[in-house]
Amino acid sequence: MEVHVSVAPSHASGSTGVPLLDETIGDNLDRTVRRFPDRDALVDVAAGRRWTYAELAADVDGLALGLLDLGITAGDRVGIWAPNRAEWTLVQYATAKIGAILVTVNPAYRSHELEYVLNQSGIRLLVAADSFKGSDYAAMIEEVRPRCADLEFTVLLGGPLWDSLRERGAQGDPAELARAAAALDPGDPVNIQYTSGTTGFPKGATLSHRNILNNGFFVGELCGYTERDRVCVPVPFYHCFGMVMGALACTSHGAAMVIPAPAFDPAATLAAVEAEACTSLYGVPTMFIAELAAPGFDGYDLSSLRTGIMAGSPCPVEVMNEVIERMGMTEVSICYGMTETSPVSTQTRVDDSVERRVSTVGRVGPHLEVKVVDPETGATVPRGTPGELCTRGYSVMLGYWGEPAKTAEAVDGEGWMHTGDLAVMDADGYLGITGRIKDMVIRGGENLYPREIEEFLHGHPDVLDVQVIGVPDAKYGEELMAWVRMREGAEPLTAEAVRAYCSGRLAHFKIPRYVHVVDEFPMTVTGKIRKVEMREAAARLLESM
Repeated sequence: MEVHVSVAPSHASGSTGVPLLDETIGDNLDRTVRRFPDRDALVDVAAGRRWTYAELAADVDGLALGLLDLGITAGDRVGIWAPNRAEWTLVQYATAKIGAILVTVNPAYRSHELEYVLNQSGIRLLVAADSFKGSDYAAMIEEVRPRCADLEFTVLLGGPLWDSLRERGAQGDPAELARAAAALDPGDPVNIQYTSGTTGFPKGATLSHRNILNNGFFVGELCGYTERDRVCVPVPFYHCFGMVMGALACTSHGAAMVIPAPAFDPAATLAAVEAEACTSLYGVPTMFIAELAAPGFDGYDLSSLRTGIMAGSPCPVEVMNEVIERMGMTEVSICYGMTETSPVSTQTRVDDSVERRVSTVGRVGPHLEVKVVDPETGATVPRGTPGELCTRGYSVMLGYWGEPAKTAEAVDGEGWMHTGDLAVMDADGYLGITGRIKDMVIRGGENLYPREIEEFLHGHPDVLDVQVIGVPDAKYGEELMAWVRMREGAEPLTAEAVRAYCSGRLAHFKIPRYVHVVDEFPMTVTGKIRKVEMREAAARLLESM
């Protein structure tokens, strides 16, 4: 008798037991303030300042009234260009209160990129740091201002106009703020975030109150957050990781957000966790690698840590195991997503095994759907079969600001966001990310996934971090090159040494032909590896050989 085994399609829906939050960010903050007025809300360690929820609400409302007095109203775009600091958070919530759309500007941008974002989104008011890490923000603003017709106001943090804005607010009428807030809808746009596109200009993903408030809330729910949690956020605020998974996850649960430093610093982060008894720590894998390798790591008291989030790029198994064992983050969560989905689509759970947390990006989040499709046909593939990951639900962006054609390319007619990521869904609905469709290397007809090879090479005792890319090859079309960061004191690896390590353990066509030892990888501010830059540099390197 012939037995037919049915394989389920790669499609899964999230739980709906906890309802979506149907409120604006401002209303949600006010609700938390009423519940926990005296609990810590925000701690800026580097500046030595802290706010309770009642104090945070007073400063947010004062700034919101100042913006209204200046003439900023719902729908106006307000840009913020600064590293992590408490004022960033005040601006985030003040703009949300009045319905202005916060445009987050990458702190690494230079004048050309700044000018593009100011004009593309039509920023009316720009709040900026005066300078940071050798970047003279004030000078760059003055350089581009004559070519930015929509830009009416520039406010430098800590400057006289910033003080004036807050003074205006102190004299404002709270009833005016209440009227402005009452006119808002959760579906209104509240944030534009520019994706770090690998070619051409970035696109502005437009996100609503409903998008990011719910995403922050459910990420926090799956981390088990309560008002007793203290979350250390060294990831940049200008990105969803900082302002959604960080700020909104905290304020929707009454937890405290701790800012360790204006920009990522491993020692400052570890010191902040110790000083503020943080229960949760965020980071991309490269940040955790740097913390684990920090001088004096074993001297920090990290016993308060319970959970945390790794996201932004795939986490090597070795790093995940070290974070659990050496940092005590037994409930650490892996999140996967993208700016266009607010950002998290899948997440590991507190009760997931270590194996699940080191080998997958978890299961679909509440009130969301995911599926894996054939990139050519769009058909949903059987579980266990690789394909493109797609997401649908409350988290999908409103669209790319002012670019309907590009929006239609990314979000299909049924509301599915096509991520461009290759994934495999297992029988239990857990997803593994195998790479980007564009990162896949085709060597002599063999489809090679860099993620698999990177995981293997992370097992080498001298390797701190590794990235694998495809480079042009006359014979096979593409060959593999491994970019390697060495552990301190280790001798640089050669291609021969890598081949010897891989021999008999990896198929011959998966063994990198070239090895390039570097101190750092090119990456975005959010910690995503820029493999496009790596491929360009590799091509130049091979031409010179």
